[in-house]
Amino acid sequence: MLAELEAGLAELSEQYLLRQRRVVQGPQGTRVQVDGRSLLNFCSNDYLGLANDARLRSAASMAIVHYGVGSGASHLVCGHQLPHEQLEARFAALLGLPAALGFGSGYMANLGVITALLGRGDAVFADKLNHASLNDACLLSRADFQRFAHNDLAALEGLLARCTARRKLIAVDAVYSMDGDLAPLPALLALAERYDAWLYVDDAHGFGVLGEGRGSLAHWGLSSPRLIYLATLGKAVGGAGALVAGPQAVISWLQNKARTAIYTTAALPAQAAAALAALEIIASDAGRRSQLQARIAQLRTGLAASSYRLLDSPTPIQPILLDSSAQALQLAQALWQRGIWVAAIRPPTVPSARLRITLSAAHSEAEVASLLAALLELERDIA
Repeated sequence: MLAELEAGLAELSEQYLLRQRRVVQGPQGTRVQVDGRSLLNFCSNDYLGLANDARLRSAASMAIVHYGVGSGASHLVCGHQLPHEQLEARFAALLGLPAALGFGSGYMANLGVITALLGRGDAVFADKLNHASLNDACLLSRADFQRFAHNDLAALEGLLARCTARRKLIAVDAVYSMDGDLAPLPALLALAERYDAWLYVDDAHGFGVLGEGRGSLAHWGLSSPRLIYLATLGKAVGGAGALVAGPQAVISWLQNKARTAIYTTAALPAQAAAALAALEIIASDAGRRSQLQARIAQLRTGLAASSYRLLDSPTPIQPILLDSSAQALQLAQALWQRGIWVAAIRPPTVPSARLRITLSAAHSEAEVASLLAALLELERDIA
């Protein structure tokens, strides 16, 4: 087996698909220390610049003093502490939904929700650009797993019209993590209502950014008992974990049946306390979102006349499509040498190689200008 693994790793390297980690030697921010170097950071999903915010650090520190470090057990045993309860209640209230349930991560939430709601004899319909965690959840549910072309409503309607399953669920990302575009949630909800289905929305990259911070449902003005909503706490919220909100019966069912919520130790109470502080900032500080939109506009305007293929994204995720994985790695390396960190994303994560630029409210105009100058300097090398 070792020989086969070594050969497989060599093949990945030859195809420019071998992945390696870099060690960040300090807090997240627009400038990070990596391998002894100070780099401008355009990789992070810290869209509102909260990952190292003093208020979140203070909330976490005070929670550690009061509750200690570990929760000690799963939520249903004795690990469900006051910060967990307060976070779930505040999140549900912010969204205007009846109830919410916490999970250790967005991946755990997707696995828990879909496998708890669906089984043999049911059907789940998923966009082909969904996050890997949604795909894994659909497979593990043992439901009939049917995928439709990205945002292809006609294809989805055809699948729904032919479906005779007992229970049907449409699962989509609200903001697609590698393209940055939005799912047409109003039309998807209309199809769910027409064909007696549920709509499950993974808003990992929309919560905190869209809808005055309340996410994609607020952005589109949607409300329905057929909606189940997920937000992760590791992007705009600046921490870690995830929350799922929806009808009380759904949340109570998940509390009893979602294995990834039941059979795992509860998250650190300090983690919940920090997320609770972040929710208050998101609800009250519109200036961060305005600053973020200004940096998005600056980047898009600065590349408009270039030969770069920038995808049509209104979000902090701004991908540049490239011809090959080799080209993506070469451009990322050239930026790295200039002190700028941008992730090269390659198959199988995405169908086509790209640089995935992510912007933050904490980025200054000068920092984005430095990225633009470097990209335009390198433009002739990738033509």
